[in-house]
Amino acid sequence: MRTGKGVTFISLNDGSTLAGIQVVAEPELENYAEVSALGTGSAVAVTGVLQESPAAGQELELKALSVEVVGAADQEYPMQKKRHSFEYLRTIAHMRVRSNTFGAVFRVRSALAQEVHRFFAERGFLYVHTPIITANDCEGAGELFRVTTLDMDNPPRVEGEIDFGQDFFAKATGLTVSGQLEGELFAQAFSDIYTFGPTFRAENSNTARHAAEFWMIEPEMAFADLSDDADLAEAFLKRLCRFALDSCDEDMRFFNAQIDKGLIERIEGVARASFARMDYGEAIERLKKAPVSFQFPVEWGLDLQSEHERYLTEQVVGGPVFIMNYPKDIKAFYMRLNDDGRTVAAMDLLVPKVGEIIGGSQREERLEPLIGRMMEVGIEPESLSWYLDTRRWGSTPHAGFGLGFERLIMYLTGMENIRDVIPFPRTPRHAEF
Repeated sequence: MRTGKGVTFISLNDGSTLAGIQVVAEPELENYAEVSALGTGSAVAVTGVLQESPAAGQELELKALSVEVVGAADQEYPMQKKRHSFEYLRTIAHMRVRSNTFGAVFRVRSALAQEVHRFFAERGFLYVHTPIITANDCEGAGELFRVTTLDMDNPPRVEGEIDFGQDFFAKATGLTVSGQLEGELFAQAFSDIYTFGPTFRAENSNTARHAAEFWMIEPEMAFADLSDDADLAEAFLKRLCRFALDSCDEDMRFFNAQIDKGLIERIEGVARASFARMDYGEAIERLKKAPVSFQFPVEWGLDLQSEHERYLTEQVVGGPVFIMNYPKDIKAFYMRLNDDGRTVAAMDLLVPKVGEIIGGSQREERLEPLIGRMMEVGIEPESLSWYLDTRRWGSTPHAGFGLGFERLIMYLTGMENIRDVIPFPRTPRHAEF
């Protein structure tokens, strides 16, 4: 609200666009005194005449004929006409969506989610809802949130161990870390499928890139190898980059101006690029010869850190790059063992400024090598007998990848903290709202 001599200007926004509209209220209104005293955050319904604006800043304005005060906001409304830090806004996540930045974030998030479905629908992929409650830890990292109805004060025990046989599902269950394993089952029946749903990691991490609850996009393709997997990942990311630039242009210009100068140029570069492909072994050699010192060591057999990934994409390639065929010991049991016996058909897509944005692999479709890998990493084959059945009966080469939806939004908006691209972030010690 701005009240001057004989006139009140209302900046009104319904969330549909970054730019609101200016409402001009004059003393002729029956309730002008009430209207001119309204506080920031109030809800109003305005009827009036849309007309060209004589003032700078907007082409059109609404000359009010009536203003109904639907819901007044008092002086304790937590967002006033000043710039608030993202840290402060996280403490009022129920209100922050009314700000310019978060309005732009969640409009882009909504539009991208719909485009994800369009991309796969156009290619004939089946959309699968995989379970949220699961008895398997797909990644084998033991980072599941437990789901139980047992009495936490006095759980039943057998030989000193908690007796999950008396739990709701008669076994230990948790929130899923991935829908991949179930997705593989569907790929063997429908050829091309994808999942897009919530996933959970009970990892006690407070970094700007980790959340305990996030959304994952996971396609799976039968009769596909690692090269096919990379082809799909490249087409997918390019499509989403192009869509954000073309269909979310107002919000993207805002991010480019206010959040990350150079964002549009960088996203445009990815949308136009031909993605390079580099073997893990070559990547390690390039890093060893780099004329810079890294915080983390570079040796064959070690996983790449963010600093390594960014060097490769920003300094070596100058654009997106797939790193392919990683050492088996740093990758999951389900990835296909290569003929050399020491690497697996895995890939990570690295992009400038962020590093890894997509991770995928060709899956091990052969029964005996898969059982061997499970035994190596300490997974009892009987615990995933249903998964092994697909290798016994009509197995095909297949491949897929995972893309964290929030990581994608961070990349496309320039927002630097995952807590600021999901409506109500779940992180260690935080489950408010």
